[in-house]
Amino acid sequence: MLNLLFISKSFHISARRFAHANAIRPYVLGIETSCDDTGAAIVSSDGNVLGDYIYSQQNSHLKFGGIIPTVAMDFHRNCIENVVNQTFRRANVSLSEIDAIAVTNRPGLSLSLLVGVRYAKYLSKRYNKPIIPIHHMEAHALMARMTNKIPLPFLCVLLSGGHSLVTFVKNPSEFYLLGETLDDAPGEAFDKIARRLKLRNLPQYAYVSGGQAIELAATSSRDPSKYEFPLPLSMQRDCQFSFAGLKNTGARHILKEEKLLDLAPDAVLPDYEDFCASFLNATSKHILQRTRRAIVFCEKMFLKSNKLRSIVVSGGVARNDVLFNTISGMAKQYDIETFRPQKQHCTDNGIMIAWNGVELLLTNEQILHYDDIEVFSRAPFKINLIQNVKEESIPNKA
Repeated sequence: MLNLLFISKSFHISARRFAHANAIRPYVLGIETSCDDTGAAIVSSDGNVLGDYIYSQQNSHLKFGGIIPTVAMDFHRNCIENVVNQTFRRANVSLSEIDAIAVTNRPGLSLSLLVGVRYAKYLSKRYNKPIIPIHHMEAHALMARMTNKIPLPFLCVLLSGGHSLVTFVKNPSEFYLLGETLDDAPGEAFDKIARRLKLRNLPQYAYVSGGQAIELAATSSRDPSKYEFPLPLSMQRDCQFSFAGLKNTGARHILKEEKLLDLAPDAVLPDYEDFCASFLNATSKHILQRTRRAIVFCEKMFLKSNKLRSIVVSGGVARNDVLFNTISGMAKQYDIETFRPQKQHCTDNGIMIAWNGVELLLTNEQILHYDDIEVFSRAPFKINLIQNVKEESIPNKA
């Protein structure tokens, strides 16, 4: 094993000076293997993506009805070398030119994370490069800053297939958790409802994710309020999320309609577009309520006499235009600007890991040489203010 030490302070200083003297350096290689996508990218300090490559396992896992950790690990192990090599070919740089290697080590599927971390350690040892361990959710939260001038601090609403949370981002290494899901993540609920609706039996939705299928179907709705969904946690004055109730209510609606219409086992509800629009609107309303409370809390707790200036919507579900536009419309009422990463950067990718590495490198944070980087399947933010939000008892607003 490599005898790894803290990087010397002079390394940080020289890196920052070089970045100021040259708008391109330093270069950071990012490696992402937290779930079922193997991604790598090389990003410079000015947010220029020199090269990136991603291998998606989505179509393979569709056959199994979900992700099997051991299968995902095998896919990562078989393709990670090629993914990294393709990234360097596209970037037209050598590994000796890289200033640091950023790799996801938390949270995620342990077996998947291990593949990326081990490969990063191999490269670190062979080329004598520092490793920057990256928190997957923090990387999602910071991703929009690569292509937008978003001042710190800001509020981030992170919505994905495995997570949902609201966090106040003070700086690239200081995140305050205000709320998270109590059960299902929004992307998970979308996928399960799309599967229950059997949308994949329709050609136009056969090769898209559940969330994309629901969003596309909803655009053709003639009655987006046809199905009623109760607002989750409507009496709770916090920023917590719950999508299991919406999912279960949706499943009951579908079962009732299928029996009423005596549908064949593989048939789709005739009014599935209205159902999708109703489900999407209910989800948006729930997210909106929690986000509005987070704005009030942040301005009172952190900003005092100042106003919150920016909200970032990130994660794979941030690609959903209905959700993003709903949050943006509400934010305008508070004179707050809303951002999200470019749609191709919302899902898991190596670019967000590399960019997070750049931000930490330039702020002299978490730049360590490690003898052994541990992986953590669960890694909550260190500063948890969920109870503080509850104690403020900020009223719900319709």
